[in-house]
Amino acid sequence: MSIGTRYDEYGAGAPAERLSVGVAARLSRYLQVLTQAEKMGRDRISSQEVAEFTNVNATQIRRDLSGFGKFGKRGVGYEVALLIEEIRKILRTQGQYNIGLFGAGRLGQAVASSAVFADHGVTVTAVFDVDPAKIGEPIGRTTVSAYGELESVLREQSVTIAVLAVPAVAAQQVANDVIDCGIRIMFNYSEALIQAPQDVTVHTSNPAAELLHALYFSLA
Repeated sequence: MSIGTRYDEYGAGAPAERLSVGVAARLSRYLQVLTQAEKMGRDRISSQEVAEFTNVNATQIRRDLSGFGKFGKRGVGYEVALLIEEIRKILRTQGQYNIGLFGAGRLGQAVASSAVFADHGVTVTAVFDVDPAKIGEPIGRTTVSAYGELESVLREQSVTIAVLAVPAVAAQQVANDVIDCGIRIMFNYSEALIQAPQDVTVHTSNPAAELLHALYFSLA
């Protein structure tokens, strides 16, 4: 099934136009639920079931999805595999993406060992650290490289995304070095506020901020 015409917050006109931040965020959450449902052997799922796991009401879910085509039937629900494929097309996350992970501490080890990335065609292919004791140690599906080998390893592993799991005091310098190597997409797990050129996308994940957001809507 092809993607329907986009409009309003869904990107009016040509497919090249971007979604609004809200729509993209919600579609990503739907995709996470659908991926888990598929792993559990589910063939179909209803908007109400998706709502229960995303805290997005079922009406909004149906509206979001109807902006791109007719994917479900009333009383029958959505075909899980088809909807996963279509949402990946909409979010432009088809294919394989390689991650360069910076920091092999506890957080870095958790990121490298997580199966979540693989579920979406993303693989940690390089890990860097400045601690000599960690160099050469296995982590996830790769081994830890010395930070000094940054440029050559990123190039050899065709890395397109950087994940920063380093102390806040080191984050900006790592970001600068990564940008100098041509990386334009970064996920920042530190508490630092990263400064970057306009052509570089930096997404900062802050558990404290997300907790406060959840508490606000839960206790309201």
